[in-house]
Amino acid sequence: MAPPLGKGPRTVPYTAGPGLRRSRRSVLAALCGLGALGAAGCTRVATAAGTNGGDLLDRLRAQGVVRLGIAGEIPFGYIDKDGGLTGEAPELAKAVFKRLGVDRVQPVPTEFGSLIPGLNSQQFDVVAAGMYVNPERCEQVIFADPDYQMLDSFIVRKGNPMGLNDYKDVVAKKAKFATGTGYAEIQYAVEAGYEESDILIVPDQVAGLNAVEAGRADVFAGTALTTREVVKKSTKAEATKAFTPLVDGKPHVDGGAFAFRSAETRLRDAFNVELRKLKKSGELFRILRPFGFSEAEMTDLTAKELCGG
Repeated sequence: MAPPLGKGPRTVPYTAGPGLRRSRRSVLAALCGLGALGAAGCTRVATAAGTNGGDLLDRLRAQGVVRLGIAGEIPFGYIDKDGGLTGEAPELAKAVFKRLGVDRVQPVPTEFGSLIPGLNSQQFDVVAAGMYVNPERCEQVIFADPDYQMLDSFIVRKGNPMGLNDYKDVVAKKAKFATGTGYAEIQYAVEAGYEESDILIVPDQVAGLNAVEAGRADVFAGTALTTREVVKKSTKAEATKAFTPLVDGKPHVDGGAFAFRSAETRLRDAFNVELRKLKKSGELFRILRPFGFSEAEMTDLTAKELCGG
């Protein structure tokens, strides 16, 4: 497993090779109310007709490099033990942007909760962090179609002594609940009846594993992929079976995708064209498989569906 991501942003470009979720309403509403995202960031998605689709794609081709916002989360986007940029989203970005005429990618690490503000303040060109698509985020940015779909899972102590298999169990058994900074799982727990003020917020899945192993939390919620990967070497904890969370009382499957500034519809559309080709050829799964993704996590979901229309 790669070591923790350093504090400072890396600025070394990486050559694109041929191979190779997440707070919801409350956090984004607060950011909009404070003006943290800027006026444009809190309006509905701009249309190509109103903005001419933006010129970022042309600029990226001229520069030969695209800056990727990543959040240091394994396996979605991180710096490996040798200092190289990797993860499902950066590796997919290398493949897609090379097809678009942009040969290099440059990582800009930040906290997950800072990805959308960082994108809209032009600290980087695209979010490449496996970010879940949801209606609240669709108010801030535009998304490519998802490159994967994902269910939730818990990290619990070996043997799952409290029998925690979904958010309703967490509430009913008054378990000490933890999840990551900005994760969608915060809202899923709240919708199940858990008090938001009682949630233990930790930086990432490694910190979540540590909290469960140390007894500071009974359960840590994350994506099925991150939980099953992080517990592989643990002797004290295990991952529960993947399950579908509820949104407004209905089963909800999440999808992760690249995010772009609202005016850059031309770049987003060009990205989608190449993404569809990779899906059709099977190359997308070949890119994502080394990071623990299964065929069941490949998807035909669209950003329009997940944005709510």
